[in-house]
Amino acid sequence: MSTIVKVQRKGQVTIPTRLRVQVGLVDGDLVEAKAERGKIVLTPKLIVDREYTPAQRRVIDARLAVSLEQAKKGETYGPFETHEEMTTFLHGKAKKARPKKATSVKHSAR
Repeated sequence: MSTIVKVQRKGQVTIPTRLRVQVGLVDGDLVEAKAERGKIVLTPKLIVDREYTPAQRRVIDARLAVSLEQAKKGETYGPFETHEEMTTFLHGKAKKARPKKATSVKHSAR
């Protein structure tokens, strides 16, 4: 789909909503702009945080893959009607996940 847009002051253009939706652009996304055969081509870009080492990135990607598989299998929680309902659920899960405290027997000194 093509659309005519006007070049504004300082070279700014507005990408029409229907085009942004079509390619999945949202506010704050970055695009690469380059000239190709007399045309300006904008390509959406995902920027990877360079603070992560390649090993850390692999761990993150592996955990994401597991999470996506769980979601595909329906292993999710909710939907919740309110944030209070979700908070109560999460507190319950956290309580169950905590290790049980060992009860200590106190000996009285004689």
